[in-house]
Amino acid sequence: MEVVRSQKKPSSASADGVSTIPLYRSAPTLEVRLEDFERFAVDRLLVLRGISDGLARGKKPDEMEKLVSDLWKANMRHPNTSEIIDKDIISHFVLRLVYCRTEELRKWFLSMESTLFRYRFRLETSDVHRALMTELGIPYKSVTNAEFEGLKEKLSQVARSIGQQLPTSDTVYYKVPWEEVSELVGSRRVFIKKGYAYVALNQVVSFVIPHFRSHLSKALVLTNRKWTSMIREQEKDRLTPIVEALSTSYLGPDYTQDKEFGEISLKDIDQVARSSFPLCMRHLFDSLREDHHLKHGGRMQLGLFLKGVGLKLDDALAFWKAEFSQKVGAERFDKEYAYGIRHNFGKEGKRTDYTPFSCQKIILSTPGVGDHHGCPYRHFSEENLRAALGKMGVGSRELEQVVEKAKGRHYQLACTLTFEAIHGASCDSGINHPNQYFKASQNILKEKKQSTA
Repeated sequence: MEVVRSQKKPSSASADGVSTIPLYRSAPTLEVRLEDFERFAVDRLLVLRGISDGLARGKKPDEMEKLVSDLWKANMRHPNTSEIIDKDIISHFVLRLVYCRTEELRKWFLSMESTLFRYRFRLETSDVHRALMTELGIPYKSVTNAEFEGLKEKLSQVARSIGQQLPTSDTVYYKVPWEEVSELVGSRRVFIKKGYAYVALNQVVSFVIPHFRSHLSKALVLTNRKWTSMIREQEKDRLTPIVEALSTSYLGPDYTQDKEFGEISLKDIDQVARSSFPLCMRHLFDSLREDHHLKHGGRMQLGLFLKGVGLKLDDALAFWKAEFSQKVGAERFDKEYAYGIRHNFGKEGKRTDYTPFSCQKIILSTPGVGDHHGCPYRHFSEENLRAALGKMGVGSRELEQVVEKAKGRHYQLACTLTFEAIHGASCDSGINHPNQYFKASQNILKEKKQSTA
């Protein structure tokens, strides 16, 4: 996106100059600064992940409408109001690059963007609806007063059957070919006559969304082809690292070192693991204690987590050496494995102070045979997940809810429900990071201890 800024107004600007919802039909002809490229994308990602969490929590349509509105206002603002539409378009196309790269990423992005469009569309006026339907090429006609009066009784029956307000002469209706509203037809929520469906204004989104979704789905596949064949290599030193990192980026607090709880000692680590480690880290910890070895992915995931909860370098070396030496011997540990631990603490190589992995990064990892890293809610079989949750003390009723969310691919919500079941306390913010889980757990245990003292 380095083309000279176009003087042409986006198609999503209404006649009175007030911006509405873009349809993202073509990439913007804008010159984008590198810092804006990433910052705008992160802001939109906060919106999409908020939507994902809301859907996973089973929020109702009116709750989702408020959530989307609040998320948009909080994250998609711009100091210059005339630039808000540009931020909207740029952020969408940057994330389209980010999420075009695998089928799983495309599916998530398509679902979240369609949901975002659905609720933004619901908040717009009928004039905007008509403009967007025209731009999408949807064959619709406004129902005249005379037609409405002739069908009023039938339309009232439909409204009554689906629990909506009865139509009046002021109610806006459109008629569209019935095949355009298969969602409404299938659920018997629309009146059909002579091949036309008579759709109330508050139902219009049901036949707009499939058009939006279809276009975006095709565009993601085309973007992936361009990314694979050309863009990735051309931008390997500049945009590619940003694009490849964004899908797994963590947008919350930094957990490089826990500043609230300070250090954890080796003598307490087993007890702390039982009480406050999330399932992903508990599984790695137990596997290490049992096998006295973890492959590279497991060492990285657990090692950085332990660093984040307060295990100092000297204690980390002692901890890993005590385990690994039982399998590979102390000399081989010093020669082959100690370097990696010091490297994670920024004492070797580039001397980068590495941060613990976020849930998103762990979920998208691909553990192989013999690996123990990754997200158990995603990578465990149902049988193994049930056994692991039972071992952590999750009750049978809560266990079923957790397994159900894991089956529905709501892995972070499954972890949140596990946290709530074990600690007997709610976690409204959701679990987004293993170290967040640990910190919240320690806070609750600390409060319980103080209350009984």
